Amino acid sequence: MRYCLFQLALSVSTLAYAQEATDPAESVSAERLKSDVERLVAFGTRHTLSEQDNPARGIGAAVDWGADVFRGISSDCGGCLEVVLPERMVEGRRIPVPTRLRNAVAIQRGTERPNEVVIVQGHIDSRVSDVQDFTSDAPGANDDGSGTALVIEAARALSQHEYPTTIVYALLSGEEQGLYGGQLMADYAEAQGWTVKAVLNNDIVGGSCGSDGYCDNSHVRVFSEGPRADLTDGLRADQRRNGGENDSPGRNLSRWIDALADEYPAELDVRQIWRTDRMGRGGDQIPFLDKGYPAVRFSVAVEDYEHQHQDLRTEGGVTYGDTVDEMDFGYLANVTRLNVRALDRLAKAPMPPMVKAEAAVRTDTLVSWAPVAGATGYCIRMRRTDEAHWRATAPEGTDGSSIEACEAAPDAASGTIERTVPLRGDDWLFGVEALGELHNSPVSSAVPAGAFAPIAKEEGDSE
Repeated sequence: MRYCLFQLALSVSTLAYAQEATDPAESVSAERLKSDVERLVAFGTRHTLSEQDNPARGIGAAVDWGADVFRGISSDCGGCLEVVLPERMVEGRRIPVPTRLRNAVAIQRGTERPNEVVIVQGHIDSRVSDVQDFTSDAPGANDDGSGTALVIEAARALSQHEYPTTIVYALLSGEEQGLYGGQLMADYAEAQGWTVKAVLNNDIVGGSCGSDGYCDNSHVRVFSEGPRADLTDGLRADQRRNGGENDSPGRNLSRWIDALADEYPAELDVRQIWRTDRMGRGGDQIPFLDKGYPAVRFSVAVEDYEHQHQDLRTEGGVTYGDTVDEMDFGYLANVTRLNVRALDRLAKAPMPPMVKAEAAVRTDTLVSWAPVAGATGYCIRMRRTDEAHWRATAPEGTDGSSIEACEAAPDAASGTIERTVPLRGDDWLFGVEALGELHNSPVSSAVPAGAFAPIAKEEGDSE
């Protein structure tokens, strides 16, 4: 089947989807997002070391509120969410005494492949200038009331629909003290045995102006790691020889989100930031990356440092503190819509396949991959080694032939699928995306450690 014919079939499928269902992101409300952030600020402080048993103030009240909001959303969808509160006692850097740490998590089980999971998360804790000050008011409106409100709004929008795979909505504690809640959530995902397709971490996503007066309400940054955190020495050496430094699953997830945003030019454009996080800083996506799960961080296009990690005060005519009045809720609504659309499509799409390429001492490339559940077809994607993005259309082969880039899934899909591409592997990078009935997966690269699976699991499966 030729590329152009298959693309026509995909266009018909996309049209059918548009007629079949409304965009779940249309229900996102800037007013509700603002109301949720204001409620979070009303807890006074949400510092991880603050009060646990005060019903009106502190981290305990905030986590309980988040869990209760999830329960209310579940009631509205006929009990579609399972609400859990993973917890552990923690002590260490920035936590000098044993402290109870809890996350509020809602799980929307998939109807066909419930073990296949996408996670959206934000951290619910807050801080002021002194990271150990747990008594002063710490509004934490943008950092990260914005991410918390986004996760809740995503649950409201997506819980009205059913999905073949599972969506997890997570409010995390302990981020400001050292990513403790992110670690708890990553450990929880591992303990459940989930196949994690993607983690969307949202941290500081509700402002459009920086501390220097520069404003940008048309972009959102998506951070993704290069060489993946769980590389073994052998795979690291293999990447040095054969490539893959720019093809981690998180990097391909970032490319996929960028392409999704391009479909809605009136809202936000993605600015891909090809590093794990901001310079010298971190977020709750990192514990997932350490385990080999595909994860990215959403953050504002420009940060306002006078209204982040600051005591509430006025100095020299300048106000400091992370307050609601410094936020842009229209911007936050657009970031929320992008997340909702990404979750909607990822939860409907198959897993990206595990792909290999063989091209040594030959004028073509053998691309092979294992079939994945739910796939209706596959597309081989390619780009030159110095190109940043996958090509939308297949190039002409070295012999002048038309490359068959996309095809329907074979009838008997139990074994490895192999296709020969008439391009020299020295000059090209290859990957495969799995096609679903409605939406396609991100591309999985045919490079060392390119698969959307932890290295330990991938190597275990290959033994």
